[in-house]
Amino acid sequence: MIDLRLLREDPDRVRASQRARGEDVALVDSLLSADERRRSSGVRFDELRAEQKALGKLIPKATGDEKAELLKKAGTLAADVKAADAERDTAAAETQELLGRLSNLIHPDVPVGGEEDFVTLETHGTARDFGAEGFEPKDHLELGQILGAIDVERGAKVSGSRFYFLTGVGALLELALVNAAIAQATAAGFTPMLTPALVRPQSMAGTGFLGQAAQDVYHLEKDDLYLVGTSEVALAAYHMDEIIDADRLPLRYAGFSPCFRREAGSHGKDTRGIFRVHQFDKVEMFSYVTPEESQEEHRRLLEWEKQWLTSLELPFRVIDVASGDLGSSAARKYDCEAWIPTQGKYRELTSTSDCTEYQSRRLQIRVRDGKQVRPLATLNGTLCAVPRTIVAILENHQQADGSVRVPEVLRPYLGGREFLEPVAK
Repeated sequence: MIDLRLLREDPDRVRASQRARGEDVALVDSLLSADERRRSSGVRFDELRAEQKALGKLIPKATGDEKAELLKKAGTLAADVKAADAERDTAAAETQELLGRLSNLIHPDVPVGGEEDFVTLETHGTARDFGAEGFEPKDHLELGQILGAIDVERGAKVSGSRFYFLTGVGALLELALVNAAIAQATAAGFTPMLTPALVRPQSMAGTGFLGQAAQDVYHLEKDDLYLVGTSEVALAAYHMDEIIDADRLPLRYAGFSPCFRREAGSHGKDTRGIFRVHQFDKVEMFSYVTPEESQEEHRRLLEWEKQWLTSLELPFRVIDVASGDLGSSAARKYDCEAWIPTQGKYRELTSTSDCTEYQSRRLQIRVRDGKQVRPLATLNGTLCAVPRTIVAILENHQQADGSVRVPEVLRPYLGGREFLEPVAK
């Protein structure tokens, strides 16, 4: 959530942010009104409580009619105090509820618009000209079947649409990707973490995933637990309700976990293969820094993602995501999109978001800097979303005979294999 003081001092900035996101601008005025009621009712309660305490000191000293009058007044005052207390609590609860619905303030440099209004910041590598090489590229699913690596038919039989098995070299390729990604993150100073896939409501809500993203979340009603769509949730909640000394920052974690998404609203999109699925594994970077360091840390996370995709020898571009396509927690987001030959376009492989103080305020995570205790900043960055990375590797490194060249960075984790070879039918 945002700082209420900022809302009071510069409501126009908050309105502009909501408008740029395509979200409810009237929410700002409703929140301002609720906050004013909260503060005024708090003042009223304090005044009545002070009067009640003063009266309490007079009653023991009074006698006769004076005491009777004071006792009568005390009864009325007690009712007024109770009503003011209830009014204060109601206004405070309404303020918190409205504040929880308000998205983070976007960074001033974020391009305004919808999904297609991003700005391309840089492009890396060159897409292969398969025509010049004399063959038509196969898509990842056909390659996965040739290699004995992907089985979506049995995935659907066992679990339904958008589920799959990784088999043989497909399973080995996932393990190689995860190990290589964790190795890179560890070398960069991240602490590797295996995180829970089930979290409590306060963890999911605290990271902002029960707002606009709630329709994509799996909920186990009997246990009141949520399946995470990213280990960002567990990594953000890891220090929930804690105060961290400034000299411990930055704290950087690389979490590996299974991830689950309903993919609501994606009917008819990416139905072939394993690009858009309900369950997948992912390596996620997560940073805790001071608010002053968040923009620089954001650039660092992006550089680590670029280093990873470059090591996989994939052509990709970096985009500055437009305001209407940001998650509620993100003030700014960069995506790295890899070229997918059979689709003839770039598709998102990794992303990194600067969430500023938004999540830490919701999760009550603060930094102690000298005598000052204040919210810190949190950032996240996908290093390797496994299925999509497999899609990009298979399609970009395929050979005419159906084999796939293994990027050098992965070979030590695949027994030295230089190629993934077709299996006998």
